[in-house]
Amino acid sequence: MTFSDDHSHDRVRPLGGTGLSVSSISLGTSFLGNPAQPDGSPAPESAELARTLLAGPYAVIDTSNNYAGGRSETALGRAIAEHGLPDGRSIVTKADSEPGTGRFDRDRVWRSFEESTARLGLETLPLLHLHDPYTVTVEEALAPGGAVQGLVELREQGLVGAIGVAAGEIDLMTRYVTSGVFDVLLTHNRYTLVDRRAEALMAEAAERGMGVFNAAPFGGGLLAGRGTRYAYREASPELLAWTERARELCDTWSIDLSAAALHFSMRCPLVHSTVVGVSRPERIEQLEKLRLTTVPDDFWPALEALGTPPSTIDG
Repeated sequence: MTFSDDHSHDRVRPLGGTGLSVSSISLGTSFLGNPAQPDGSPAPESAELARTLLAGPYAVIDTSNNYAGGRSETALGRAIAEHGLPDGRSIVTKADSEPGTGRFDRDRVWRSFEESTARLGLETLPLLHLHDPYTVTVEEALAPGGAVQGLVELREQGLVGAIGVAAGEIDLMTRYVTSGVFDVLLTHNRYTLVDRRAEALMAEAAERGMGVFNAAPFGGGLLAGRGTRYAYREASPELLAWTERARELCDTWSIDLSAAALHFSMRCPLVHSTVVGVSRPERIEQLEKLRLTTVPDDFWPALEALGTPPSTIDG
């Protein structure tokens, strides 16, 4: 596999055959809108973050129907209404199961789409993902009247340009990818410095001409030097020890561990764009500095020499 670290210019590239253009980084918004105000609306500081996301240097902002209870989309919609959607910027979102009941069928997908477009103030979407379909089986999702039917109808009617699947568990994701229905894969926490298990899944998607997003390159914070959790759970002592060895190696190369973590994803030819969650406006400038960091080619063999990291994820 040939890797490249030439990211001096964050060139826009096509996302598979979707017609959507992406840059090497996409901005995640699961934090946007928190905390809620007493009336349930987004926090006041959400307005500045949403404006900064839209004005930032990256082509795609990634949100979801259920991020912050819908407040993520609401905050983005308010910013779009006030400032417009800049040229070269796209909002992609995700259809989610019904809150409370877990219902996730054709009708729920349509309602999720309608809720999302109403919040965002957009009539159509370039991409809509099936998000975390854990409340239904793959068979139920693919059956007549299932969630996938709803997505296909939206695509056929031109209301969404492309459909994707966004979740974590590899076996589940592989079944959706190999169904041949989807245009895009979004995998998270499973192709990082400390976990490579999504590589075969991404290769399968690439063979099918699908677009590939790789999300959470910092594992939720551990590889960015924040906390001791990886992929929503406490990291094992073994993983913390490996991460510390990786940090020491980075120090000898005068590289930040977070820069290595970001470039690990960016340099992979299977990944069209790396999704990074942003919680504060200043994080975008920090992210751009990481993107522009030069990581020498010789660093990667030295990292591999540390051995296989002990992941904490089961699936």
